[in-house]
Amino acid sequence: ILGSNHLFIFPCASQQVSAMGDRVPDNHSEVTDFILVGFRVHPEFHILLFLIFLLVYAMILLGNVGMMTIIMTDPRLNTPMYFFLGNLSFIDLFYSSVIAPKAMINFWSESKSISFAGCVAQLFLFALFIVAEGFLLAAMAYDRFIAICNPLLYSVQMSARLCTQLVAGSYLCGCISSVLQTSMTFTLSFCGSRAIDHFYCDTRPLQRISCSDLFISRIISFSLSSIIILPTIIVIIISYLYIVSTVLKIRSSEGRKKAFSTCSSHLGVVSVLYGAVFFMYLTPDRFPELSKVASLCYTLVTPMLNPLIYSLRNKDVKEALKKLLEKKNPIL
Repeated sequence: ILGSNHLFIFPCASQQVSAMGDRVPDNHSEVTDFILVGFRVHPEFHILLFLIFLLVYAMILLGNVGMMTIIMTDPRLNTPMYFFLGNLSFIDLFYSSVIAPKAMINFWSESKSISFAGCVAQLFLFALFIVAEGFLLAAMAYDRFIAICNPLLYSVQMSARLCTQLVAGSYLCGCISSVLQTSMTFTLSFCGSRAIDHFYCDTRPLQRISCSDLFISRIISFSLSSIIILPTIIVIIISYLYIVSTVLKIRSSEGRKKAFSTCSSHLGVVSVLYGAVFFMYLTPDRFPELSKVASLCYTLVTPMLNPLIYSLRNKDVKEALKKLLEKKNPIL
């Protein structure tokens, strides 16, 4: 959305950050607020960024609320796949709402401050829902595996109870991960600058302004990320290996096309989310602007694209949307 990270760099930005980043006492408990520096651009471009964020957030609200409405009102979509998709829309709507409104307010704010409690809440909620989304995408991959590889047993194996357990497990894993990540981050001492070089409270930017020894913290963060990412990636990869193997055995090209079409939307969502996450965490700390651009992909771009990907490539959703619009406007 924002293009290359070196565009519109404001030469006085580092001076502004230094001025805003007031020194605070040694004890981290005495910190009452932080400064969200945001994007280091000329102030004149804040209006443009605000309008971009506003447009994207409006599309997130419209797309995800619309998707949840369609799924809840159309009885034909009362299936495990759409149950997962409805929860995906809820998660996308929620974690983007944790980030976008505060970022938009800061484009007009002189202080750009966020309270200590607000920062804790933002990190906790964002971590909870982004991790829950990862596990939910793995559950959706398993659902597609059962639907394509064992279609006759699909309604038995993907029971309402199992679907509920998979979704509840996703939220539970997100909650546990978020509690560990947030508590570990905010037990650090912040005795240096209060200026967080990001547009929301995240672990890595907070670690940069900490004066604590980060060795243990980084080891725990890496271990936690591995425990979260590796199992979900493994489930997704194994599911799709079985899916591809099964689809290639289908003799008719029409049958293969129909089978692949049910998975292409999910693969697109997985690719965008995990691609952005890997890019952000593999970007060195000396390139914070690149991390911000990558963060945009999974905090705002992914929640905006998910409803579009599923609605444009899904015949059932398009028919349900058409039916809903005809109810609202009989002239159509």
